[in-house]
Amino acid sequence: MVALAACGGGSDSGSDSGSKTVTLVSHQSFAVSDDVLKDFEKKSGYQVKVLKSGDAGEAVNKAILTKDTPQGDVFFGVDNTLLSRALDNDLFTPYKAKGLQGIPEDQQLDAGKHRATPVDTGDVCVNYDKKYFADKKLDPPKTLDDLTKPSYKNLLVTENAATSSPGLGFLLGTAAEYGDKGWPDYWKKLKANGLKVVDGWEQAYNEEFSGSAGGKKAGADRPLVVSYASSPPVEVLYAKPKPKEAPTGVATGTCFRQTEFAGLLSGAKNEEGGKALIDFLISKEFQEDLPLTMFVDPVLEDARLPEVYTEFGTKIDKPYTLDPEKIAGNREDWVKSWQSLVLK
Repeated sequence: MVALAACGGGSDSGSDSGSKTVTLVSHQSFAVSDDVLKDFEKKSGYQVKVLKSGDAGEAVNKAILTKDTPQGDVFFGVDNTLLSRALDNDLFTPYKAKGLQGIPEDQQLDAGKHRATPVDTGDVCVNYDKKYFADKKLDPPKTLDDLTKPSYKNLLVTENAATSSPGLGFLLGTAAEYGDKGWPDYWKKLKANGLKVVDGWEQAYNEEFSGSAGGKKAGADRPLVVSYASSPPVEVLYAKPKPKEAPTGVATGTCFRQTEFAGLLSGAKNEEGGKALIDFLISKEFQEDLPLTMFVDPVLEDARLPEVYTEFGTKIDKPYTLDPEKIAGNREDWVKSWQSLVLK
C-alpha cells in the first residue's frame, strides 16, 4: 500500500522474446525493495520495468481493454474479487510457476489451469483513528452493524466498488454477511448514515482518513476508512519518531479476505522473462519482502514475517469470504445495484 519506486535500471533492448527487459503491469501500490529487485535482475539477466495503472480495479480494466496489444509481459494485482473477469477475457497464458508446491492449495484458485498464480493475501477492513474516538470518549465500531448506528454518522469513507479493489471487497463482505437480498438494505442504511464514497484507496486513506499521516496533513475529517488489517504497521514504520503503538486500529468484524494473483499476459513479447518474473514473485526472497513493502501476507508457507508487521498488524481469524463462483456469477449485477443505490 506504500507505492515505492519499483523500476529496474537500464533501457528496453528489444521487444521480442530475446529482450532483456521484462515488463510488469500492476496497480499503483506495487512495491519491492531495491536490493531484492536488483538481486533478481542480477541472477536472471532481465531488467524489470514496472507500469502502474491506478487502483487494482482500474488496472484490471485497462489490461482487458489492451489485451490484444498488451502493455507488458506479466500482470500482478488481480484478486479473487476480479479474477473471473480476467480469466473470462482470456487475459493470461497458462504457466505453472516454480515453487507452487510451497503454497496452500486453497489459495490456488486456478490450480487446474495455472493461468493465475497466487502471490499474497490481505484483509479488507474498516480502520479507525484511535485519537478521534478517545477524544470523543466513543467506542470504535467492531462490526458491520455498528457502522449504521447514529454514533458513527458522517464518519466513514469507502472506495467506489466499481473502480476500487478494496471498495469491491467491502461490498462483497456485506454480501457475505447479509446475503443476496439483505446487503442492499444495509447499504441504504450506510448511505443514510452519512457514508462518503471516493474513487480509490489512495484518496480514501491518504486524503480523507484523519488517522493516516497524509490525512492529518490534509486536514481530513473522516475517522473511519475502508483499508486493510495490515494498515496500522504502515503508520508505525514511517512515523518519525516511531510511536509505541499504532495510531490506527482495525474493526475486526468488518473484514473480507483477498488473494492477489499474477499471470503471464497473453501475447506477451517476452514470455521467458515473464515466466522468470512470476517465479520470482513466489520466491522466498520476494515473499519475505512483501509485508513491509506492500503490507500484505505472503502465500508461501515458510516465509517469515517481520516483527514490526506482526506486532502492530491485526490478525483476522474469521474474515468474510465468498466462493469464487458466487463472486463470478453475481459481481457485475451487485456492482450495478450498488452504484444505483449509493452513487445516485
